[in-house]
Amino acid sequence: MPRSRPLRLAALVAVLAAAVAGCGDAGGLRSAGPTETAVGPDKLWPQLTPASSPAYVIGEVNREVVKGVAVSGGDIHAVDPVAVVRREIAESPGDYTGDRAPYRDTGRLMTQCGAGAGHGRCPVLRPYYRDLTGDGRAELTLGFRLLPGRTTAVRVYTVEKQRLVRVMSWDDAVSGVELARRSVIIRSPSEVAGYEYRLQWTWEPDQKAMLLTHDEMLRTGPHPPKTPKPSRSPSASSSASPSAGTP
Repeated sequence: MPRSRPLRLAALVAVLAAAVAGCGDAGGLRSAGPTETAVGPDKLWPQLTPASSPAYVIGEVNREVVKGVAVSGGDIHAVDPVAVVRREIAESPGDYTGDRAPYRDTGRLMTQCGAGAGHGRCPVLRPYYRDLTGDGRAELTLGFRLLPGRTTAVRVYTVEKQRLVRVMSWDDAVSGVELARRSVIIRSPSEVAGYEYRLQWTWEPDQKAMLLTHDEMLRTGPHPPKTPKPSRSPSASSSASPSAGTP
């Protein structure tokens, strides 16, 4: 017959008391000091009417079927990453074609992708495959450089009903990209010295897309040195006295 909660608690207290008595000072329980008082959040401006719609369209859910790219046997490994990027370029030719196009060098260097992604001067980076949705099948994480400039495009694709579906899209100055469980983490430099941006997209099964779940600024460098307070010299002290300089 299982013990009730009070009996279990009494037994636990007895065991702890015996352990403390047997151990003495060495290795015994010690106080960690006073615990800070919990302070609840203060709700500001309670008279404001809660907003019912966003003020700006950010595009939280990025989900789009990629047309014109075959998925042989439903296996995403059979998809050519270079063909995927070429398809995206074809959808926005003004960004990649012409002398004034912002990513004209990317469009030009796509001709150097004959050996595949991640080789030579091809702007398409090495692809990575990881199960990000939890269905036991790999997704494709793809990146390509947006040239000229230092921007990198990061995309995630999955396969649904023999179709290639883009479920995450982000362009930024990237200092690092990581895959962790169901998330894609992008680190980007900040204009504030010693800090970087850390953005995390996580798979959301209800939306069938990766949502931006964390957007934060983190310290990367050492703490800035504290500026020492200037010491008051004797002359400064005397000049600051009420009698100094007073006729």
